[in-house]
Amino acid sequence: MKVLVALGTRPEVIKLATVIAALKQRVEVTVCASGQHREMLQQALDAFGLRPEHILDTMSPGRSLNILAARLLEGMDAVLEQERPDWVLAQGDTTTAFCAGLAAFQRQVRVGHVEAGLRTGDLNSPFPEEANRSLLARIASLHFAPTRLAAQALGAEGVDPARIRVTGNTVVDAIHQAQARWPAGIPLGIPTDIRARLDAGPAVLVTCHRRENFGSVMEAFCTMLARLSERHPELQWIFPVHLNPAVREPVHRLLGGRPNLLLTDPVDYHTSLYLIRHARLVLSDSGGIQEEAPTFGTPVVVMRQHTERMEGVHAGFATLAGQDTEVIERSVDAWLGDEARRNSLRARPNPYGDGQASARILAALLDEPCEDFRG
Repeated sequence: MKVLVALGTRPEVIKLATVIAALKQRVEVTVCASGQHREMLQQALDAFGLRPEHILDTMSPGRSLNILAARLLEGMDAVLEQERPDWVLAQGDTTTAFCAGLAAFQRQVRVGHVEAGLRTGDLNSPFPEEANRSLLARIASLHFAPTRLAAQALGAEGVDPARIRVTGNTVVDAIHQAQARWPAGIPLGIPTDIRARLDAGPAVLVTCHRRENFGSVMEAFCTMLARLSERHPELQWIFPVHLNPAVREPVHRLLGGRPNLLLTDPVDYHTSLYLIRHARLVLSDSGGIQEEAPTFGTPVVVMRQHTERMEGVHAGFATLAGQDTEVIERSVDAWLGDEARRNSLRARPNPYGDGQASARILAALLDEPCEDFRG
C-alpha cells in the first residue's frame, strides 16, 4: 500500500507527524508540502524532523483563495500523476486539505480525512474552513473522527457509519511525543525573552489569527488586552504574534511597549506547548490550542462566536466567549479569580484524545480491528 500525505500549514504538520511515523512502520509513505504557509510550515517540519518528498510553490502574498486553490489543484495533480498512491490523507479544514482531497477524488484515489466531522453549522464561521471540511466529507472514503461528537455530526449528514472511525485527535499523540523529548521536562531552545517572562511570574498566553477576527474586531481585542494587562500587573501576558500583516500591524501599534505584555514572533511547537503548560490561562481563537490545553489542565477563553470543539466546553476546560470584549473580559476575570476551579482541571482527562489516534488510523487503513476512542 502507498499513502500520500498532504500538508501545508503548521497545524497540519503537528497533527500528521505522528500519523506519518505510524504509517512508515507498515506502508510506503510520501509527503507533499503544499507551501500554503511556507515560513511557519518549515518551523513545524523541523520540530518533527520531517522532510517532504514534494514541496509545491503555491502561495503568493495578496493572492485570493481561488488562485491558491487553482495552484494547489494543479500542483497536487502532478504529484498524484507521479506517485500514483492508493490513498491520500488530508487533515482538518485548510485549503490544502480540501484541494488535496478533491484532486485525489478526481483521479479516483481514495481519500482519508483526519479530524473529520468538526462542525459549527455556520459556513461563514470559520471561513473558509467550515466549507472545506464539509465538502471533504462528501468525497472521503474513510472519516477519522476525533470524538464521538464529531462522528455524530457526520452521521447526521448521511455518512455511512461503516466509513467512520472514532480515533481521538492526533494532536494528543503529538503532545506525548514532544514531551518525551524534553530533557528534565523542559524543551531545548526556549527563547530567552520568554524564559525571562516565565521566571518573572505567572503568565497568560494569548494567540489570535482567525480571519473573522481581523479589522475592527482585532483592534477591539487589543484594546481589551491593554486593559487586562494594566488591571493584572502581577501577570506576564505573552502574545506570539502571527505573521499575517492583518494581525501584526494592529497588535504592535496598540500593544507595543507595555511592561508586562510581551509581543514576540511565532514560537516553535515545543515552546508553544511549554507556554500552555505553564500558563494560568489561555486567551485564543485557535482550534489546536483548545485541544492541547486540556492535557495540561490549562483553561482556555475562546475568542470566537462559534467553536467546532465543544467537547472542551462541555468538559469544563473552555469558555466560549465570542467576540464581545466585555464578555471576554468577564470570562478572563472569572478564571483568574477562581484558583480552585483552575486546579480542578488537572485531574481530568483530555476529552479530545488518549495518544493512540495514529495507531487507530493505521489500523483503519489496513482494515485491521481496533477499538474506537471513547473519551
